Amino acid sequence: MKRQKKLVLLGLLTAQALALFVVEMYIPLPIHIPGIKLGLANIISIVALILFGYREAIAIVVLRTLLGSLFAGNFSVFFFSIAGGILSASAMAILFRYLGTHFSIYSISVVGAVFHNIGQLLVAAAIISNFYIFAYLPPLLISGVVTGYFIGWTAKFLLEILRKHGKTLGIEAFNYDLK
Repeated sequence: MKRQKKLVLLGLLTAQALALFVVEMYIPLPIHIPGIKLGLANIISIVALILFGYREAIAIVVLRTLLGSLFAGNFSVFFFSIAGGILSASAMAILFRYLGTHFSIYSISVVGAVFHNIGQLLVAAAIISNFYIFAYLPPLLISGVVTGYFIGWTAKFLLEILRKHGKTLGIEAFNYDLK
Protein backbone atom coordinates (compact mmCIF):
# COMPACT_ATOMS: atom_id res chain seq x y z
CA MET A 1 0.00 0.00 0.00
CA LYS A 2 1.31 3.43 -0.87
CA ARG A 3 2.45 5.57 2.03
CA GLN A 4 -0.05 8.37 1.32
CA LYS A 5 -2.99 5.96 1.14
CA LYS A 6 -1.90 4.31 4.37
CA LEU A 7 -1.63 7.68 6.15
CA VAL A 8 -5.10 8.67 4.96
CA LEU A 9 -6.59 5.36 6.13
CA LEU A 10 -4.83 5.64 9.50
CA GLY A 11 -6.11 9.21 9.82
CA LEU A 12 -9.65 8.06 9.10
CA LEU A 13 -9.36 5.23 11.64
CA THR A 14 -8.02 7.68 14.24
CA ALA A 15 -10.92 10.04 13.58
CA GLN A 16 -13.40 7.17 13.89
CA ALA A 17 -11.81 6.01 17.15
CA LEU A 18 -11.95 9.56 18.51
CA ALA A 19 -15.60 9.95 17.45
CA LEU A 20 -16.51 6.67 19.18
CA PHE A 21 -14.59 7.79 22.28
CA VAL A 22 -16.54 11.07 22.43
CA VAL A 23 -19.92 9.44 21.69
CA GLU A 24 -19.32 6.91 24.45
CA MET A 25 -19.04 9.70 27.02
CA TYR A 26 -22.73 10.44 26.45
CA ILE A 27 -24.03 6.88 26.62
CA PRO A 28 -25.53 6.19 30.05
CA LEU A 29 -24.72 2.76 31.44
CA PRO A 30 -27.16 0.86 33.65
CA ILE A 31 -24.29 0.04 36.03
CA HIS A 32 -22.73 3.04 37.77
CA ILE A 33 -19.37 1.61 38.76
CA PRO A 34 -16.41 3.94 38.15
CA GLY A 35 -14.08 2.75 35.41
CA ILE A 36 -16.60 0.54 33.63
CA LYS A 37 -17.33 1.62 30.09
CA LEU A 38 -18.08 0.01 26.75
CA GLY A 39 -14.72 0.75 25.11
CA LEU A 40 -16.19 1.48 21.68
CA ALA A 41 -12.97 3.05 20.40
CA ASN A 42 -11.28 -0.33 20.85
CA ILE A 43 -13.24 -1.58 17.83
CA ILE A 44 -10.97 0.59 15.73
CA SER A 45 -7.86 -0.55 17.64
CA ILE A 46 -8.61 -4.18 16.77
CA VAL A 47 -9.33 -3.33 13.13
CA ALA A 48 -6.07 -1.37 12.89
CA LEU A 49 -4.14 -4.20 14.52
CA ILE A 50 -5.43 -6.74 12.01
CA LEU A 51 -5.20 -4.52 8.93
CA PHE A 52 -1.93 -2.71 9.63
CA GLY A 53 -0.13 -4.15 12.65
CA TYR A 54 1.03 -3.27 16.15
CA ARG A 55 2.80 0.05 15.52
CA GLU A 56 -0.14 1.55 13.69
CA ALA A 57 -2.63 0.30 16.30
CA ILE A 58 -0.52 1.85 19.08
CA ALA A 59 -0.30 5.13 17.16
CA ILE A 60 -4.09 5.23 16.91
CA VAL A 61 -4.47 4.42 20.62
CA VAL A 62 -2.05 7.18 21.63
CA LEU A 63 -3.57 9.81 19.34
CA ARG A 64 -7.13 8.89 20.29
CA THR A 65 -6.30 8.98 23.99
CA LEU A 66 -4.45 12.28 23.80
CA LEU A 67 -7.08 14.02 21.68
CA GLY A 68 -9.96 12.43 23.59
CA SER A 69 -8.55 13.67 26.90
CA LEU A 70 -8.20 17.16 25.47
CA PHE A 71 -11.73 17.14 24.00
CA ALA A 72 -13.23 15.77 27.20
CA GLY A 73 -11.53 18.51 29.19
CA ASN A 74 -10.24 15.98 31.68
CA PHE A 75 -6.54 15.46 31.13
CA SER A 76 -6.15 13.57 34.44
CA VAL A 77 -7.93 10.65 32.77
CA PHE A 78 -5.15 10.55 30.16
CA PHE A 79 -2.77 8.53 32.32
CA PHE A 80 -5.38 5.88 33.07
CA SER A 81 -6.46 5.65 29.44
CA ILE A 82 -2.97 5.58 27.95
CA ALA A 83 -1.75 2.87 30.34
CA GLY A 84 -4.83 0.76 29.71
CA GLY A 85 -4.76 1.37 25.96
CA ILE A 86 -1.10 0.51 25.46
CA LEU A 87 -1.24 -2.57 27.70
CA SER A 88 -4.44 -3.70 25.97
CA ALA A 89 -3.11 -3.21 22.43
CA SER A 90 0.16 -4.93 23.36
CA ALA A 91 -1.62 -7.95 24.85
CA MET A 92 -3.90 -8.23 21.81
CA ALA A 93 -0.94 -7.87 19.43
CA ILE A 94 1.02 -10.63 21.18
CA LEU A 95 -1.99 -12.94 21.22
CA PHE A 96 -2.86 -12.15 17.60
CA ARG A 97 0.69 -12.55 16.31
CA TYR A 98 1.72 -15.69 18.12
CA LEU A 99 -1.56 -17.47 18.86
CA GLY A 100 -4.01 -15.84 16.44
CA THR A 101 -4.76 -19.11 14.65
CA HIS A 102 -5.89 -20.65 17.96
CA PHE A 103 -7.97 -17.75 19.28
CA SER A 104 -11.01 -16.02 17.86
CA ILE A 105 -11.31 -12.28 17.47
CA TYR A 106 -13.73 -12.42 20.43
CA SER A 107 -11.06 -13.95 22.67
CA ILE A 108 -8.44 -11.46 21.56
CA SER A 109 -10.85 -8.61 22.28
CA VAL A 110 -11.74 -9.96 25.72
CA VAL A 111 -8.03 -10.26 26.58
CA GLY A 112 -7.58 -6.65 25.44
CA ALA A 113 -10.46 -5.46 27.65
CA VAL A 114 -9.11 -7.31 30.68
CA PHE A 115 -5.59 -5.91 30.18
CA HIS A 116 -7.03 -2.42 29.73
CA ASN A 117 -8.60 -2.71 33.18
CA ILE A 118 -5.36 -4.05 34.66
CA GLY A 119 -3.42 -1.13 33.16
CA GLN A 120 -5.83 1.36 34.69
CA LEU A 121 -5.60 -0.29 38.10
CA LEU A 122 -1.80 -0.23 37.93
CA VAL A 123 -1.88 3.54 37.38
CA ALA A 124 -4.42 4.00 40.18
CA ALA A 125 -2.29 1.88 42.55
CA ALA A 126 0.80 3.94 41.67
CA ILE A 127 -1.05 7.23 42.23
CA ILE A 128 -2.54 6.32 45.60
CA SER A 129 0.43 4.12 46.61
CA ASN A 130 -1.87 1.30 47.61
CA PHE A 131 -2.29 -2.02 45.86
CA TYR A 132 -5.51 -2.79 47.75
CA ILE A 133 -7.26 -1.13 44.82
CA PHE A 134 -6.87 -4.47 43.04
CA ALA A 135 -9.80 -5.68 45.18
CA TYR A 136 -11.79 -3.75 42.58
CA LEU A 137 -10.53 -6.11 39.86
CA PRO A 138 -13.36 -8.73 39.93
CA PRO A 139 -16.16 -6.37 38.79
CA LEU A 140 -13.79 -4.88 36.21
CA LEU A 141 -12.93 -8.36 34.90
CA ILE A 142 -16.60 -9.27 34.58
CA SER A 143 -17.34 -6.06 32.69
CA GLY A 144 -14.20 -6.61 30.59
CA VAL A 145 -15.39 -10.03 29.47
CA VAL A 146 -18.86 -8.76 28.57
CA THR A 147 -17.77 -5.58 26.80
CA GLY A 148 -14.74 -7.29 25.24
CA TYR A 149 -16.99 -9.87 23.61
CA PHE A 150 -19.28 -7.14 22.28
CA ILE A 151 -16.32 -5.13 20.93
CA GLY A 152 -14.88 -8.29 19.31
CA TRP A 153 -18.23 -9.07 17.68
CA THR A 154 -18.48 -5.52 16.33
CA ALA A 155 -14.87 -5.53 15.08
CA LYS A 156 -15.49 -8.87 13.33
CA PHE A 157 -18.57 -7.44 11.65
CA LEU A 158 -16.62 -4.38 10.47
CA LEU A 159 -13.70 -6.50 9.24
CA GLU A 160 -16.09 -8.73 7.26
CA ILE A 161 -17.45 -5.62 5.54
CA LEU A 162 -13.92 -4.41 4.84
CA ARG A 163 -12.95 -7.79 3.44
CA LYS A 164 -15.97 -7.77 1.13
CA HIS A 165 -15.73 -4.13 0.00
CA GLY A 166 -12.11 -3.33 0.82
CA LYS A 167 -10.92 -3.31 -2.77
CA THR A 168 -13.17 -0.34 -3.59
CA LEU A 169 -11.80 1.44 -0.51
CA GLY A 170 -8.21 0.67 -1.43
CA ILE A 171 -7.68 -1.90 1.32
CA GLU A 172 -6.07 -5.13 0.23
CA ALA A 173 -7.48 -8.40 1.48
CA PHE A 174 -6.02 -9.64 4.73
CA ASN A 175 -5.22 -13.22 5.61
CA TYR A 176 -6.71 -13.45 9.09
CA ASP A 177 -9.45 -16.03 9.50
CA LEU A 178 -12.31 -14.20 11.23
CA LYS A 179 -13.60 -16.90 13.56
